[in-house]
Amino acid sequence: MAASSALPVVDLAPFFADGDEGGVARATEAVREACRSHGFFRAVNHGVPSELMARALELSAAFFALPDEEKAKVRPAEGFPTPIPAGYGRQPAHSADKSEYVLVFNPKLGFNAYPDEPAGFRSCKLVCLYCVHFLLRNFNPKFGFNAYPDEPAGFRSCKLVDAVEECFAKLTDLGLLIQDILNDCMGLPPGFLKNYNSDRNFDFMSAKRYFPATEGESNNGISQHEDGNCITFILQDSVGGLEVLKDGHWVQAEPVDGSIIVNIGDVIQALSNKKLKSATHRVVRKAVHRHSFAFFFGIHGDKWIEPLPEFTDKVGEAPRYRGFLYKEYEQLRVRNKTHPPSRAEDVIDITHHAI
Repeated sequence: MAASSALPVVDLAPFFADGDEGGVARATEAVREACRSHGFFRAVNHGVPSELMARALELSAAFFALPDEEKAKVRPAEGFPTPIPAGYGRQPAHSADKSEYVLVFNPKLGFNAYPDEPAGFRSCKLVCLYCVHFLLRNFNPKFGFNAYPDEPAGFRSCKLVDAVEECFAKLTDLGLLIQDILNDCMGLPPGFLKNYNSDRNFDFMSAKRYFPATEGESNNGISQHEDGNCITFILQDSVGGLEVLKDGHWVQAEPVDGSIIVNIGDVIQALSNKKLKSATHRVVRKAVHRHSFAFFFGIHGDKWIEPLPEFTDKVGEAPRYRGFLYKEYEQLRVRNKTHPPSRAEDVIDITHHAI
């Protein structure tokens, strides 16, 4: 059952203006209330250019429109040294979810190897498509491991390379801003979350294409779930289908040009002792393909996650979660995707660590 109410809207403009302390306070309170009530909100005036977001979605659609044999060339290699297999993938046939995706890590990690050829790789249009095709294997741009070819001519100057890296950088900046806002929302010492979660090497981005709805299937684009990370950003095309569970009803996160859907994940829910909400959400397939980008603002795998004293000892409340090492939790969650359990009750989520 879907509810007619919309997601909360938060205007982040005051954070980009000098001296608007009242606006900052109101926006911070709006984020706090949204994270308590929905775990989701729609951000506007967020600092990510609308034309960049549109270009990223166009780039994604161009890649997924390639023939399957071309997309298969960017499947992750055996033993590829990434936290999660990077590159192109598709949900297994037995999965209830019906989508294909490409995982993009910070391009500066540079695990990517770009081709010296291929034959016919000459026109600007083909250069652009192959920029998409191979750049989508990237990790964090700042690590500088990427090897861009000298040939074909024009590859280095292709604006699509810049588009992907710029999008990653802008969403990283937005993640840092939202993290600072959450720090204030949670009443933590200034700079606590910034210092606690300072390593940006574990952020990644996923381009997705959801297949059209079909008769006789559940029409899951992605089954209901919560995100395991800190903060997630969703850029989506005009098709729709993202829904958020609120008080037993599904709230539609309708596409609105220029806006970004923001949600908090299990890490923030655990740190706040469930005061802030990692909300259940899903994607329902529509009559046509749906394209989206999800940016996952993560945390180092060696971080110990447990309810903070500000939500337990200092306020006389018992912790609602046992502490856990983040990488061990994420490994269990990744297995949900690589080896989907046959029973819903066997899916690992944050309740696995609930007390």
